[in-house]
Amino acid sequence: MKKTALVSGSNRGIGFASVKELLKKGYRVILTARSQEDGKKAFEKLKSFGELHFHQLDVSNEVSVKQIAEYVENNFGHLDILINNAGINYDTWHSAFNADLEEVHQTLETNLFGAWRLAQAFIPNMKKQKYGRIVNVSSGLGALSNMSAGTPGYSISKAAMNVLTIKLSQELKRNNILVNSVCPGWVRTDMGGSTAPRDPQKGAETIVWAAELEDKGATGKFFRDMEEIEW
Repeated sequence: MKKTALVSGSNRGIGFASVKELLKKGYRVILTARSQEDGKKAFEKLKSFGELHFHQLDVSNEVSVKQIAEYVENNFGHLDILINNAGINYDTWHSAFNADLEEVHQTLETNLFGAWRLAQAFIPNMKKQKYGRIVNVSSGLGALSNMSAGTPGYSISKAAMNVLTIKLSQELKRNNILVNSVCPGWVRTDMGGSTAPRDPQKGAETIVWAAELEDKGATGKFFRDMEEIEW
């Protein structure tokens, strides 16, 4: 039976590349975007690669998350793979001592709580079917082992996402639900900028790899280039 995957924030960049790769591998994929217009444009570009569906999603909005969970259950019965890719606000203009905390709060709403909301929405059915793969798209900037100054909202949101990965993985490993964080590296996207050394396809490689881990595979780990890295 064809597995179903959902990728948040997938109308461009790494999310778009992840959708494309999953389609090529034969998955049924749900592309999502905050903007209906942007999502439909991305859908048109990717629909020829496989069974693709689009649904509007704002991960910072509880009603929007509830609506997509109902859409998935009503149309497909369950979700096999959740890729929490939606992320905002690479806040290079902030220092921790002068950050606009309202702006930081908005960053956390998307980067941390958005992933958390989606996980809570889909885990119950994953537990019922005793199968699930959750991939949290994080960043090396959220690694405590190499934490430096700058981008406080973004870095703290990704560090917190990594803690969420560990917590969920420990709670769900007996249910064959594997939860991992992935750093895609510095990628040429709207957020990463035009000088980044990696293209989105390269950034998506480890994300898709983590989504396809075999039963009893790694869980509660942090990966870059399919190799474990330090938290």
